[in-house]
Amino acid sequence: MLNFLPDLHEGHAPITLQHLFRDAIDTFYDWKTDEPEPSVMHEGTLIPISAVFDAMRECTDIVPKSVMEMVAERLTKRWDGDGPLDVMTFSTAARIMGILIRKRRRQEGEAQAVFVEASRLAPPSLH
Repeated sequence: MLNFLPDLHEGHAPITLQHLFRDAIDTFYDWKTDEPEPSVMHEGTLIPISAVFDAMRECTDIVPKSVMEMVAERLTKRWDGDGPLDVMTFSTAARIMGILIRKRRRQEGEAQAVFVEASRLAPPSLH
C-alpha cells in the first residue's frame, strides 16, 4: 500500500497527522459491530484507522490530555504514565489503539466462527 500520510521528522509528527490521529480515535469509538474497519479522510484519500495508528508508532510527541483520556478510558487497568504529569506519547497511544483494533477483530472473528458453527449444527429449517 502506498503511504499517503506525512512522515515523522526525528520522532515528531506534523500537526496534520496529530489531528488525523485524534480523528482516527473518534472513528474507532464510532465503529459499529460487524462493520469493516473504518477509515478517515486525508487529502482526499480514505486511510484505514489502523494505518494512522501504525504511522504514529514511533512518534515521541506527547498527546494532549483529551487524547490521553480518550485512549485511557478503553484500558482495563488505570493508566499510570512514568512522568510527573502522567504523560502519554503518541507512540504509546498508537500501540494501545493498535491492540484494541486487533482485539476487536479477534472478538468479531470469534463471534462469526461461533455463528457459523451454530448454524451448521442447527437442524434444517422447514419452509
